Amino acid sequence: MNKENAPPPEADAESVELPVIEFQSPGRFAVHNPPSQHAEPQHWEPAPYSLGVHLPLERFSQPAEARAHALALLQQAQRSICIYSQDLEPWLYNHSSVQEACTRLLLSSPKSQIRILLRDITRATKEGHRLLNLSHRLPSNLQIRKINPDHPSDAAAFLLADRHGLLLRPEPANLAGYALYNDAGRVRQRQAQFDQAWDLSITDPDLRSFLL
Repeated sequence: MNKENAPPPEADAESVELPVIEFQSPGRFAVHNPPSQHAEPQHWEPAPYSLGVHLPLERFSQPAEARAHALALLQQAQRSICIYSQDLEPWLYNHSSVQEACTRLLLSSPKSQIRILLRDITRATKEGHRLLNLSHRLPSNLQIRKINPDHPSDAAAFLLADRHGLLLRPEPANLAGYALYNDAGRVRQRQAQFDQAWDLSITDPDLRSFLL
């Protein structure tokens, strides 16, 4: 074969140099992720009032104020807590501070008790709730039932702590309400209302399946 007509030898791939590509960085960019809708404040501070001692009625109109009063009552209760609620309001009760206060009460004595009455359990069972989880761990001391829709019931939402503490929101759709730390008379009236509704309450199948 004529060497002059032979094809040129293929170049070694490793010896081929690619042209230099110039790159200019457009700069640095900060990434801002939106805050989680379910993120909760890291710490709640209780209101500075003593259960069974503080006499004046304390009004509130802001979520933070309601949380402070609720937490103060929950932390100081020594025997019983009763919650009468539309849907176990997550903004008020679904927080680690509330769970810790309720756990402390339930573990302090075998006679300690928490009872919760709800109009609607759908939101709590679908989205999850700390007090629902706690009722699964301590079912004999923390019971949750549904208000019987076939019997008249008060539209107000309230929290009872022992025999003296009351947090009341007359209109559940409205954040405004008041807290009492030493009013046995009003607590006794609301306790009778709660006990009557409790006797007529029902166990919802969705709640039972959640607990199982």
